[in-house]
Amino acid sequence: MVYDAVGKDTFPASLDCLSPRGMFVSFGNSSGPIAAFDILLLSQKGSLYVTRPTLVTYTATRAAMLAMAAEMFELVKAGKIVSEARQTYPLKDAAQAHRDLEARKTTGSTLLLP
Repeated sequence: MVYDAVGKDTFPASLDCLSPRGMFVSFGNSSGPIAAFDILLLSQKGSLYVTRPTLVTYTATRAAMLAMAAEMFELVKAGKIVSEARQTYPLKDAAQAHRDLEARKTTGSTLLLP
């Protein structure tokens, strides 16, 4: 499986990373959208799957959203999901934190500290 948030620039190489029957998950397009492609490419590279999920689809009902949230928080509590802030900003610098996020100067989680 390949999870790709970049899009246009990484699409061909991402498909090349997959084993037969592998899945390509496109969830972003920071380099631009993936252009139309010949669907036969998926069979030529080994019966590949491609999907473009959206959070809105998976959380279409309140019950589904609450179930997913409960599962995620249980995994965090169990230590199976660990998220560490990669950068922190004093709360007084929130505007700079937003500028840095918009300018793609950050990676991972960002915390604003009181």
